[in-house]
Amino acid sequence: MRRFPDMSRRAFACGTALAAASLGVPVLSAQPRPEIRKVTISVGNKAAFYYLPLTISEQLGYFRAEGLEVAISDFANGLEARQAAAQGLVDVCSGSFEQTINLQSGGQVFQSFVLQGRAPQIAFGVSTKSLPHYKSVSELKGKKIGVSALGSSTSMVANLVLSRSGLKASDVSYIDVGTAASALTALRLGQIDAMSNTDPIMTMLEQRGEVKIISDTRTLKGTAEVFGGPMPAACLYAPIEFVRKNPNTCQALANAIVHGLKWLQTAGPGDIIKTVPEAYLLGDRGLYIASFNKIRESISLDGVHPDDGPRTALKALSSFDTSISGRKIDLGKTYTNAFAQRAKERFKA
Repeated sequence: MRRFPDMSRRAFACGTALAAASLGVPVLSAQPRPEIRKVTISVGNKAAFYYLPLTISEQLGYFRAEGLEVAISDFANGLEARQAAAQGLVDVCSGSFEQTINLQSGGQVFQSFVLQGRAPQIAFGVSTKSLPHYKSVSELKGKKIGVSALGSSTSMVANLVLSRSGLKASDVSYIDVGTAASALTALRLGQIDAMSNTDPIMTMLEQRGEVKIISDTRTLKGTAEVFGGPMPAACLYAPIEFVRKNPNTCQALANAIVHGLKWLQTAGPGDIIKTVPEAYLLGDRGLYIASFNKIRESISLDGVHPDDGPRTALKALSSFDTSISGRKIDLGKTYTNAFAQRAKERFKA
């Protein structure tokens, strides 16, 4: 008689698996073995705070704890990282959520499966040297705007800031300045009049009085002002076929990121300093801590995409990118919360 309950449980589990399979839902065991243990991830400027959860999960061994061997390829910017993913040179990209929309508009369907940031962490600042008496955005007409890369998230934020004041992208000149020393040099030499970029660069310039911040998506409030709603930012995304064929691998990746997000919820600045590579500190621990405090609330708490976030992203891109506004984008394919939800439950994030 004892065998019947066990058999019933097995039959129930099997039936549940078959039902899930018929609905196209990935079936995962309690501790699934990744289909692919060695995973390659592209990222653009990994040292940026934008990708801090990725760095934390890597440094603390959370990927290894999930049975993964992760190799991270660091590119100069997010566009190059996206191109690597689009060309199949890597399995997964750690990049901006809106890149899934850009890729789909070009005929490639990629899906985000865990969120790292709930705000873009981009600040738009005007050079106090070039425009010492700056008062309004209209003064930027005809000026040179530095961005991390043409067509990047920093360009998107700059476009939105300009459009709110009636300016078009064609009213300014965008200059690719990168995200590190080259960006500082461009501003200090007067090669650009304003800059849209990430931290720690923007906090450094702000602290030294070299820029006046006029728009700030490092905070949730500032993000809502620019985008009109929640804007998903850094995430892990991959070709949708990769996600479908490798659900255990994607779950392991999501677990590692959400584990890192959980750690970040209670970590102090000192903990961050001890964990990230020394080179990320730019020789100034005080600056790094100040930057971390600026962007802290922008870090996702649990890896889950906000329900209205993808719509916000599409609306933002469509407002200035005709190649997207003229296409039908299936937002349901740009993201899934299935993996992040499981990870959230596991780690109580």
